[in-house]
Amino acid sequence: MSKGYWVVRAKVIDSENYSKYINLATNIIGEHKGKFLVRGGQQTEFENSGFERSVVIEFETYKDALECYESENYQKALKLVEGSASRLVSIVEGI
Repeated sequence: MSKGYWVVRAKVIDSENYSKYINLATNIIGEHKGKFLVRGGQQTEFENSGFERSVVIEFETYKDALECYESENYQKALKLVEGSASRLVSIVEGI
């Protein structure tokens, strides 16, 4: 079965509230056996810009990645993102 990945690009507007989201989301992702492959760090943007934070999370399956995102606990944590960041989030099936 193919792995699943969250690919997240974020522009943080309110770092205090976004940090609260990060703390909650980290635990929830761990409960779903998600593994952080990229989490912030130095980056160079090409072709488009404005998202200073990139995150890539690997899950054992695409289904696991979807279930984590759609979980009740993660949806509650997402409320902290509202107003604290502008994001692009994709859930991708690996090969």
